[in-house]
Parts: sequence; structure tokens; C-alpha cells
Amino acid sequence: MPSLKDLKNRIGSVKKTRQITSAMKLVAGAKLRKATERAVSARPYQEKLVGVLERVGARAGDSFEDPLLEHRDEVKAIYVAILTTDRGLCGPFNNNLLRKTLDWLQKNKDEGLEIKIRVYGRKGKDFLTNRGWECESVLHWDKEPKLDLVRDLATTMSEGFSEEKWDQSWLVYNEFVNTMTQTTRFMRVIPLSLPEGAEESDALELRYEPSAEGLLGKLLPLYLRTVLLQAFLETDAGEQAAKLTAMDNATRNATDLIDNLTLQYNRARQAAITKEIIEIVSGAEAL
Repeated sequence: MPSLKDLKNRIGSVKKTRQITSAMKLVAGAKLRKATERAVSARPYQEKLVGVLERVGARAGDSFEDPLLEHRDEVKAIYVAILTTDRGLCGPFNNNLLRKTLDWLQKNKDEGLEIKIRVYGRKGKDFLTNRGWECESVLHWDKEPKLDLVRDLATTMSEGFSEEKWDQSWLVYNEFVNTMTQTTRFMRVIPLSLPEGAEESDALELRYEPSAEGLLGKLLPLYLRTVLLQAFLETDAGEQAAKLTAMDNATRNATDLIDNLTLQYNRARQAAITKEIIEIVSGAEAL
């Protein structure tokens, strides 16, 4: 049985740990509010852009051609961008995504596809390289301006596709649903597919300058960057939500552990006092 001194030292150590997890929970909560606001406020912009693409695409017609819309008959190589975090302490946020991604990558490899990987975040890099996957890595991406990251990734994806280095570009990330839920998404971003279903209203005749085809050619790269930016924002919000939940659980567990250790300490102390009393009484009776 641990001594009173050992129990007291352990209680003090757990209390210090609880202070750290509680502080990290507060920090994650503050960051989560900002990250959630950015991710949620960006969604209407993307939805509106999809609506514009629907209308302009309907005017341009099926005859419109663009390199980003080219669906190739045979897919031999794919480019995959994976969004993870640099730091841990965010529960299963990274592991859930990476295990699903590993199965997905292995399935594509078994089908004979050549796979080029760019992973964002140290967690993803370490996970994949330890399992024998070669990948280009971007570390500490959360400290970089998101638009710079998006421009670089969009350029890499589109240029590699145009030069036929790969036939598809995919994006893997955690979509932020709420504080408790983040869903892994596998999104094919290139070749793009025009949204369907919208028709221009007869009551409003729109004119496009110089033409609907010219406008659509400008909108497609913008749409690609918007999709990528939204994924980075969703990942940022999801990380903070997962970290908040993990630190809340850690704080609760530390509190429960402190209560149990305090109970053990009090019982041990009571037993020690009772033993001393018995020894004193026994000594007095002996006299």
C-alpha cells in the first residue's frame, strides 16, 4: 500500500495536471469560437458560388470545355492532399481520419494506381511515413495565411492535372459538424463537376460579358480555391473542437482521480492514527 507521503505527492501531481488541462480547455474554447465563426461564415459564400456556377453553366451549355472539367477515360495516377494537425491532445481527431485514409490509399494502390501524397501536419506525416508511404509534407500550416496555402495547393493540383502527372486530385479532411462530431470526407476536387439542376429564370434575362463561357472559365479556378479554403477552415474548427472535448474529459478524469486518491489518503491516515492509538493503549495496559 502506498505511504501517506506517496499519496500526498501523487495528489499534488494530479492537481497540477488538472490545472494544465483546464487552462488548455479554456484556450481551446476561445480558439474554437473564432475558428467556428470563420468556417460557418464561409459556407454561404461557397453555396452562393455554386448557385452562380449552376446558372452560368446552364447558359454556357454542354459544349463548354475547360481543362479542369476533363474527365479521363482511364485513371492511372491520383494526387491526394490530406489535412491533419501538427499537435496532438485532440482525442481521435487525427487517428480516425488517418486510419480511414490508410485503408482508402491501400485500396487504390491495390487497384494499380500511382499515388502522390501531400500531407499537412506532423501527425499525418509521422503516421504515413512510419507505415512506408512516401509523402510531401507541409508542417505548421496553421501558422500560415490560409489563402497562401490554398493558392499553392490549387496551383499544384491544377498544373499537375494539366501536365497529365495525375488524372485526379483528391482532398481528405475532417468536416466540422459540431463540437462533438467531425466527419471524414474524401472529396475529388479535380476534375471539377459543374453543379446541375438550376435553370435561368425567364423573368430575368442575364447578360454575361464577354460571354458565359469566358465567365465560367474564370469562376472554375475560383471555385477550386473556395473548396480548398473551406476544407482548411473546417479542419481548423474541428481541431479546436476535438481539443476542447479531450481537455474537458482529461480535466474530469483528473478530478475523479484526485477524489479517489484523497479517499485513499484519508483512509490510510485514519488507519495510521488508529494504529498509534492502539499502540499507546497497549503500552499503557502493559504498565
